[in-house]
Amino acid sequence: MTSHKKNLLVTGGAGFIGSNFINYIHKKYPNYKIQLLDALTYAGNLENISNNLKSNGHFQFSHGNVTQPDIVNQLVSDSDIVVHFAAESHVTRSIYDNSLFFETDVIGTQVLANAIVNHPVERFIHISSSEVYGTAINAPMTEDHPLNPMSPYAAAKAGADRLVYSYVHTYGLPAVIVRPFNNYGPFQHLEKAIPNFITSALNDQKLTVHGGGKSLRDWMFVEDTCEALDLIMHADSKKVVGEAINLGTGIDTDILTIAQKVLGLVDKSQNLIEHVKDRPGQVSRHISSTEKAHRLLGWTAKIDLDDGLQQTVEFYKNNKQWWEKFLWMKELWGQK
Repeated sequence: MTSHKKNLLVTGGAGFIGSNFINYIHKKYPNYKIQLLDALTYAGNLENISNNLKSNGHFQFSHGNVTQPDIVNQLVSDSDIVVHFAAESHVTRSIYDNSLFFETDVIGTQVLANAIVNHPVERFIHISSSEVYGTAINAPMTEDHPLNPMSPYAAAKAGADRLVYSYVHTYGLPAVIVRPFNNYGPFQHLEKAIPNFITSALNDQKLTVHGGGKSLRDWMFVEDTCEALDLIMHADSKKVVGEAINLGTGIDTDILTIAQKVLGLVDKSQNLIEHVKDRPGQVSRHISSTEKAHRLLGWTAKIDLDDGLQQTVEFYKNNKQWWEKFLWMKELWGQK
């Protein structure tokens, strides 16, 4: 497969998971052509994309919004595989300003799905979220867990998730719905918990933890997610098309422990932890079932939490010029 050229369209690929995915795919499949569609909102940054890829003929960037049918149709018509990351993706921000979440996440997904109906592709990989499940009723959470979104962000993701499912059954869309659990790693925006903690610790600032910090999450290093998406792209369609697949480690760790681990890695005092009131719509526990991903893909996450945190801390230590310009936004939407 590595020698056979594919044309990929990646929406939202200048963001955190999307840019890591593009860099991963380019390194593994240098003959693949990658088209990137991104609106370059505050969380999108072309600096995340490998300079080696940007400087060769296998990369094309289009500045635009996934809600715009003209550009979406044009790019889809020249694609073999579509990987759809484009979304507004911050729980706290969605609580105070939610209209854009439904516009981008639901209407944008509809525009893209319609384009694929009109210009068929080999595979459409829709990046949903574990947030669609709400708090775990059963643990671990399988793909059959009820969808009980607890924030406007999660509701928008659930709407897009079910829209894609309906297009599979109505139009035969060759889609796979992927529900990643809490990713972390290089190039993650400072509004998210782990980079927020790391950069606060590096600057000797308080690490603010919501409530008692006992909310549990299934933390997965982004490279593991990229490997799983690669397998989904290339799996036998009979195995994966029409399926929803969780991507997680099957291990949950509370937020307070994450803050403590980060402080240990940067050799700072645990006294930097400060507890603040819980935010509305907080999910108390997420933990992924790994059975289906292993059965369909032969995949399990490889990088454990301590190794992943160490790699992530090293990235932020060594790339201060990348993240310093986002510090003002960390205070605006970060760990309040």
